[in-house]
Amino acid sequence: MGTDPAPARLTVGIVSAGRVGSALGVALERAGHVVFGAAAISDASVHRVRTRLPETRILPVEEIARRSELLLLAVPDAELAGLVRGLAAAGVVRPGTIVAHTSGANGVGVLAPLVEQGALGLAIHPAMTFTGHDEDIDRLANACFGVTAADEVGFAIAQALVIEMGGEPVRVAEENRTLYHAALAHGSNHLVTLLVDAVAALRESLSGPGLLGQQVVDDQPGGVAERLLAPLVSAALDNALRRGKSALTGPVARGDADAVAAHLAALEKVDDRLAAAYRAMSLRTAELARTNPALIELLDRKGN
Repeated sequence: MGTDPAPARLTVGIVSAGRVGSALGVALERAGHVVFGAAAISDASVHRVRTRLPETRILPVEEIARRSELLLLAVPDAELAGLVRGLAAAGVVRPGTIVAHTSGANGVGVLAPLVEQGALGLAIHPAMTFTGHDEDIDRLANACFGVTAADEVGFAIAQALVIEMGGEPVRVAEENRTLYHAALAHGSNHLVTLLVDAVAALRESLSGPGLLGQQVVDDQPGGVAERLLAPLVSAALDNALRRGKSALTGPVARGDADAVAAHLAALEKVDDRLAAAYRAMSLRTAELARTNPALIELLDRKGN
């Protein structure tokens, strides 16, 4: 391998061509690697290969594994261990093959059956949400990748691959992968849930009689509710990432128990589950802000 751990031009196979696998395939091709084959079963996956990787052949998993120098396993977390065991049982992965998976929750331990057969196992997880649209590929250029490897050589190779794809490699210890994944899921997935609920409540507040003129409240994304929230949410996100919990504002951070109680009453008329979520988040916000102890006690008592 010499003194340069950066992988040379590699023959890449992808299992499978979902949202993540196809986007990483494009990034690897742009870096000069050759994606020769991809596994694609669903119509959506076949379409992604045809449009994103037009020179890539759709092949059986075992043939892809047999021919790959870099085998990228981009399957859902729950399917990864079974896929690895199946590949190991089939004996199709050649010694020396770089086998990298994209699972956030798993480190390199899940690749042990293939590592025991001579493969180099890497965990390379893009900390990014993938929707299946073209912006997925562009966003990789600004994404961090959670990287886990068994040793420094493996980490150096993973680091080189991530940098080639335009990302930033961040080392994650094997024993911390679950916590790493939980933190990312909490910050990204629950943000979507929070905003969907907020938009629903805001739409309700903007509709109905008593309005001046005829205000159209669209129930599809991109309407007036989203336009109201967008600059506020964008500013709050920016403040939170730059200033931490000192960015907390609003009635909970101020300890305004009357305002919070009124919010809960209004939300319960719309959706009691939404109100319960607001109460839980208000309690956590009050704890972080170290606000009015009476408000914390009130929220905690109602939550229980």
